[in-house]
Amino acid sequence: MRVLVFAATNHSQSINKQLAMYVAQRVKGASSHNVNIEVLDLNDYEMPIYSQDREEVSGIPQLAYDFRSKIAEADAIIIGFAEHNGTYSVAYKNVFDWTSRIDRSVYQSKPALLLATSPGPGGANNVLTQAVTSAPYFDMKVIAQFSLPSYFDNFQGAEEVIKDAELEQQLLTAVDALNSELK
Repeated sequence: MRVLVFAATNHSQSINKQLAMYVAQRVKGASSHNVNIEVLDLNDYEMPIYSQDREEVSGIPQLAYDFRSKIAEADAIIIGFAEHNGTYSVAYKNVFDWTSRIDRSVYQSKPALLLATSPGPGGANNVLTQAVTSAPYFDMKVIAQFSLPSYFDNFQGAEEVIKDAELEQQLLTAVDALNSELK
């Protein structure tokens, strides 16, 4: 089984990437299948800012096709959504916009676990809600979602543990839901 993991941001030290990697390891550890994790970095898919004029003149960049191919090769997807001013990061939105011009079914019916975290108590719930709400329009099968509030208070990266037992249980439920889709 191939699980594609990425943070919907280009920040090199993204807490959403750290959370997504943590969750991916939990999925791998809890699965009865041989799970291979592939991590994408949106910095490897940096393209010009999308515009209809640019598309008409230059076409769709190869990197958008490459990103879509990575999704096609995956059996499941884990995305950690960073929240920038209450919405998607520009880096993610641009990759998504270009990729959606190839085919609106960007996520190709892949089962997905959507995550978000932030330093504050909101846990990036605004962007997570947007992602879940728009998912069906882009052929994403959201199996579960999880928001971790107050990242630095609730997550110990070095020890790889979520400190709050209730939050940990919510995460395990999400992991179990994704694993049940991996057949």
